[in-house]
Amino acid sequence: MNSNILLNLLKTVYILVGYESLAGSFVIDVKSKQLLQRRIRNMNRKYLILALVAFSLLSIVLESYGQEARRRWERMCEIRRQKFDLILPEVMRENGIDMWITMMKEGNPDPLYEDLGRGYTGSKGYYIFTDRGGDRIERIAIGISGYMLKECGVYDQVLGEVNLRKFVQDRNPKTIGINISDHIGAADGLSHSSYEFLKKELGETYASRLKSAEKLVSDFRSRRVASELVAFGEAGELTRQITETALSNEVITPGVTTLEDVAWWIQDQVLAKGLLTSFDMPSVYITGPKGIEAISNTRIIQRGDFMMTDWGLGYLNMYTDVKRVAYVLKEGEIAAPKNLTDAYTTALSIRDICERIYCLEKLLQLPTKS
Repeated sequence: MNSNILLNLLKTVYILVGYESLAGSFVIDVKSKQLLQRRIRNMNRKYLILALVAFSLLSIVLESYGQEARRRWERMCEIRRQKFDLILPEVMRENGIDMWITMMKEGNPDPLYEDLGRGYTGSKGYYIFTDRGGDRIERIAIGISGYMLKECGVYDQVLGEVNLRKFVQDRNPKTIGINISDHIGAADGLSHSSYEFLKKELGETYASRLKSAEKLVSDFRSRRVASELVAFGEAGELTRQITETALSNEVITPGVTTLEDVAWWIQDQVLAKGLLTSFDMPSVYITGPKGIEAISNTRIIQRGDFMMTDWGLGYLNMYTDVKRVAYVLKEGEIAAPKNLTDAYTTALSIRDICERIYCLEKLLQLPTKS
């Protein structure tokens, strides 16, 4: 809704409830909304219905102006704060790393860009974490700037250009972890040219102390804090809601809708909700006794089809990977065939057994066989 329509709507509501003097100058905020609510309750009945309709529209508009982007940024700041306070000290010490340097260039962010705080990188930038004793890790951002990074408040300092060699010399770390890895993509963000530059910039003494931070990165990302668990639960619920709607009559008309229609509908939901995807295009299958027949293509969904989806979304830096199955009822059917419902019931029983075994192993601290 554009600003002119919004302003006219607000003016209408103010006039209806008797605040003509405020109709030409007002602020869109919660207090204004509460003031209108009180006045509406006390107004004449002949205007009540019209005012309530206008107020309902106003509520929808105000909600759309509710700064969802800010809320998500604040939650990511809290996640980073908890990770830096609770996880980072233990993973650096467990892996014998005194200083961890994540280096980036403009246009080439590290895979941990979101984890470590985002920001604008000029020519070169660094997130540097140093274990200087005590119960926390020093956190400095160098050559990375911007409101979202600085105002997040998780770094001790956000600096411009500094003499990197002197910065490291002042802290004299015995080991320096950098993001190079043969096996973990998220821990392999340092390019070859950046690695060579870093060695030269640090000098021979400190370049000899560089080592892979592969295990540190893996531990840092995989050990979850409470705020991440909440975010992951929300990501899972968003995935469930979108998937179940995608596999319903709201989206699918047998004999008309194609598999790619369903996949593109899912993509539209991801776009509309400001989410990311785990695997690019969602996989929407038709499967059966002979295996998968078609995936996210022009195959038209028919009655009697057994469908499956396999996809995931990204929300607050948490990514899901979920499969769901659905049966398209034939004419006259009111339930799926018995062989399918029996298979589903058996799968749930097996899942329950696996959960009990897993919980027992954790309780007894037994190694889990893969």
